[in-house]
Order: sequence, then C-alpha cells, then structure tokens
Amino acid sequence: MRKIGTFLALLFIFGSTFPLLGGTLANVTLPDTVQVAGRTLVLNGLGLRKKYLVKVYVAGLYLEQKSSDPSVILKADVPKRIVMSFVRGVSKSQMVDAFTAQFEANTPNANKTMKAEINQFLDALDVLNDGEQLVITYLPGTGSTVAIKGQDKATIPSSAFAQVLFSVWLGPKPPNADLKKGLLGQ
Repeated sequence: MRKIGTFLALLFIFGSTFPLLGGTLANVTLPDTVQVAGRTLVLNGLGLRKKYLVKVYVAGLYLEQKSSDPSVILKADVPKRIVMSFVRGVSKSQMVDAFTAQFEANTPNANKTMKAEINQFLDALDVLNDGEQLVITYLPGTGSTVAIKGQDKATIPSSAFAQVLFSVWLGPKPPNADLKKGLLGQ
C-alpha cells in the first residue's frame, strides 16, 4: 500500500511540472496554445464532426481566455481560431455544401446581407485529405483569414462576418451537438 502511495505522489509531482501538450481526440492532437499576431491563444476545447456516423474532422477552438458561453465567444471582438483537422478526405463541393447549409441553419439572413463575404469564403475552400487542416483565424482590425494546408487563401475583413462564420460551430444549430459541446470544453 505504501508503494502505491509513493507512486501516486511521484506521479503527481512529475505530472504537474510538465505543461499539457494539448488535447487529443480521434487520434488528432492539437497543442494547448498557439501564437497569433503576438498573442497566446489557449485551446478552449475539441470536438468531433461526424456525418452519418463517419468521422470527418476534429475541430479545436482557440481563445485568449477559456469560455463555455457561445454567445460571449461569438460577440467578443477578440482573436479566435478554429482548427479543423480532417480524418477523412473531402471534396471542395462537399465543403461548400456543408458550410452553405450551416450558414443557412445558423444565420439565415447572412446570405442576403453578406453574400459577397460568404462567396469569398466559399471560393477559398479546397479539397482536404486525411491529416490536412483548414484553419480560420479572426483578428480584430484584420478579419477572418482562411488557411488551407498551411497556405493563406483569403482574408475577409469584417467582424460581422466572423460572427457568422464562428456561428457554424457555436450557433443554435451546429453540425452536431457533441461538436459544439466539445469546442466549449463541456
């Protein structure tokens, strides 16, 4: 019994001296922090996007301060990032269809008021294979930058569009409820 207590004490001491390496979900590991324009964003949570029981991607939400309130996250004009790590390949048309459906489900008026921004975003999408990433980073004063496979594809300079875009995952009708809960760290 004494050996178990000693082992647990050593595990606690050594385990607490090393920083967390981030989160892992569906064999995808994301770091616990990222640097964005000289600021440190922390991993708020991870979620898995499934469609018809098929794993599509693992998403990680990065914020300056953790939050479980989607309304606060969406309205705050602060840096934020979504990292989508794909665990299966998807075509550009699949991506466009999925985002179009999510825009319509979560922000139906955006198709009228932000048609140009939505089209710019959809045009930037491309094929993604297993292991590749789509990263969306919002910076106040700059806008939402879309990066695919490490290459910046477009920047949409509108804080209102950032709310529409992040509503895809944090809005009232996310792709699946567990994805939203995971991103919110719940």
